[in-house]
Amino acid sequence: MPMKQRIAVLVSGGGTNLEALLQAQEAGKIPHGEIVLVCASNKDAFALTRAANHNVPALAIHKKGMSQDDFEAALSRAMTEHRIDFIILAGFLSILTENFVRAWPRRIINVHPSLIPSFCGQGMYGLKVHEAALSKGVKVTGATVHYVNEIPDGGEILLQKAVDILPEDSAQTLQRRVMEQAEWLLLPQAAELVAERLTREKGE
Repeated sequence: MPMKQRIAVLVSGGGTNLEALLQAQEAGKIPHGEIVLVCASNKDAFALTRAANHNVPALAIHKKGMSQDDFEAALSRAMTEHRIDFIILAGFLSILTENFVRAWPRRIINVHPSLIPSFCGQGMYGLKVHEAALSKGVKVTGATVHYVNEIPDGGEILLQKAVDILPEDSAQTLQRRVMEQAEWLLLPQAAELVAERLTREKGE
């Protein structure tokens, strides 16, 4: 078996998407990759506890009070120290600059809780996305996993999955269904796709 690609998962909050990735990894669904680091931008993020529960190394780089340059420098050091091959943004609410992203060409993926290009862009995250979908009156939403290119909020779409909106939905119930029916399925699939591609490109 070739060497597994080393994955860092960047988080900011509860870590439900991280949990889906860790469970998928333990079920053998990411055979070409291994999550070797969880990095939180908030020292109180419950995602750090989830990582500990799965015996995955974790650290907090608490962004509050740091400049963007210092924050990204600390992130870069952590990625280097853990020999990271690619990064998964899983509920990571801190913006990454073009300088940081450029250093990871087609090696950062992000999950967004809508079918891009709908309901995305500045200020669209979390419940706000689902509130916008309900306000617009659309019948279908979903989730998208995409590469983060040099423009941090844009990039090549990797996977998408549609989810029906029900007449009785609130933003909260819709958010939960999108996670269960799309995000938690797509992220492990995307992780394996990227890990397999990198393994092939490296000739490992």
